[in-house]
Amino acid sequence: MKLLELVNYFRSGGSYEEFCESHSLDQESEVVEIYMKQPLKIDNELAFFEIEKTEGNFEFSDNGTTYCNLFDFYYFLDAIEDSNNEENQSFTNEEIAKLLYNYAINDA
Repeated sequence: MKLLELVNYFRSGGSYEEFCESHSLDQESEVVEIYMKQPLKIDNELAFFEIEKTEGNFEFSDNGTTYCNLFDFYYFLDAIEDSNNEENQSFTNEEIAKLLYNYAINDA
């Protein structure tokens, strides 16, 4: 799954519980983190890991692939909620994905 697909899923009403279930993630985890395959490019595949697995590391390797932490799901879901308010509804999913990506690589 890519960042744009993740934005599409949640902006169209997808639930966190269903997402966790379909990706075999523990909903009871302290936090699920969103990682991107390195080197970072907006169209790279994402990976999702519980913080208990990554121990909060910025870089994390899984099955021989190195990933970089973008942000956690709490931040992402807050951003999606904000994107659906009246003031921000005019943003396209692609614009939201670009804003999130730019935040992750420039401000995090």
